[in-house]
Amino acid sequence: MDMAKVLLVEDDEDLAVTISDMLKDEHHTVDTIHNGLDAMEVLKSQTYEVIILDWDLPGKSGISILREYRTAGGGAPVIMLTGMSEISQKEQGLDSGADDYLTKPFHLKELAARVRSLLRRPTMSNTGVLTWGTLALDPTKFELSRGGEQLRLLPRDFALLEFLMRHPTQIFSAQVLLDRVWNYDSDATAEGLRVAIRRIRKVIDLNDDLETSMIENISRVGYRMRPQG
Repeated sequence: MDMAKVLLVEDDEDLAVTISDMLKDEHHTVDTIHNGLDAMEVLKSQTYEVIILDWDLPGKSGISILREYRTAGGGAPVIMLTGMSEISQKEQGLDSGADDYLTKPFHLKELAARVRSLLRRPTMSNTGVLTWGTLALDPTKFELSRGGEQLRLLPRDFALLEFLMRHPTQIFSAQVLLDRVWNYDSDATAEGLRVAIRRIRKVIDLNDDLETSMIENISRVGYRMRPQG
């Protein structure tokens, strides 16, 4: 399973340790915070692939953090944790931008499954334009340009490029890309992925030189956006 960077915001320190240990067993890296004000500060400077957010926090409530994070353009999937079970509060959390919801007490295996599910889902919620050098990708408008010139990609290729641009410093194996970007496509294969990478390169690169392609192939490891500079 691929490693993800997870932010856990939970003021119950014993529960936080239990959840953190489970996530680390799933090969994720975990930053744990116990109050809302610190969580908001961290979210201004750090990026995460999943956020697990308790509703009732000292300093600033989880629902307030979620609203501010979404308003600022934060697009990572968020799982809300709460002891509240009323339907109206679940609706409030989901309407504020939560992707999933768990009511305490819950089974750790269920939380692990929810995290895996969110990681497999293509991330399309961030309204910000992604840039890499002269490349600009707008997920909400399904637009791609290089130096102002409009480019066109197939939808499945667009989703693949978007995922790589969202995680530019990470190297992803072919299997991870199939699982997390094309998991909805039953025809997805390793060969299909290689063909898609070739199609994307023809569109975004200025030449056919693989040594300078924006998408770097690390031999026997996987793919990533080629580091700039």
